Amino acid sequence: MRKPFHYIVGLTLVFTGLLFTSCKDDVLPKPSSQLRLDYPVAEYAAFENHCPFTFNINSEAVIKEKTDCGFTITYPKMKATIYLTYKSVNGNIDKLLRDAQKLTYEHVIKADDILEQPFINDEKKVYGMFYRVGGNAATNSQFYVTDSTKHFLTGSVYFYAKPNYDSIMPAADYIKNDMQNLMESLKWK
Repeated sequence: MRKPFHYIVGLTLVFTGLLFTSCKDDVLPKPSSQLRLDYPVAEYAAFENHCPFTFNINSEAVIKEKTDCGFTITYPKMKATIYLTYKSVNGNIDKLLRDAQKLTYEHVIKADDILEQPFINDEKKVYGMFYRVGGNAATNSQFYVTDSTKHFLTGSVYFYAKPNYDSIMPAADYIKNDMQNLMESLKWK
């Protein structure tokens, strides 16, 4: 039995109408946005230990001793760790300085730039260098401090993520400030 022509045309118009009305998406502009990473204002407290030095540490960080006066300072919310290594100076200050500088400049392959910031505190006899490594290097902040006769301490920060400087920059800046505070507050015993 054949359907009348107007029945087929009507059915075609209904399907066409449904097709155009049911698949209509209004194009709406998306609001501009940026990733917001808020970190608490750093509160520092003195870290006392059996080692020949003390320093201030951020209350958000977790510190653990790993070796003889070597520590890890972990930031769980930022997935980052500062590694501190202590060595006694026994007439080997030149070698310790070369090793610390070599460690920093090994990142030159991935780094866009390396900024050196000398640190001198004659009153506490703390002398050193703070390195800020720009770009997608494995570490973006490192330092060493010494009294030149007995003590030598190095520190570097590593994130548990692929180095993408743009993504980790807010956390890297936060931890960089903590590392600088650590250097400035360090006292030899």
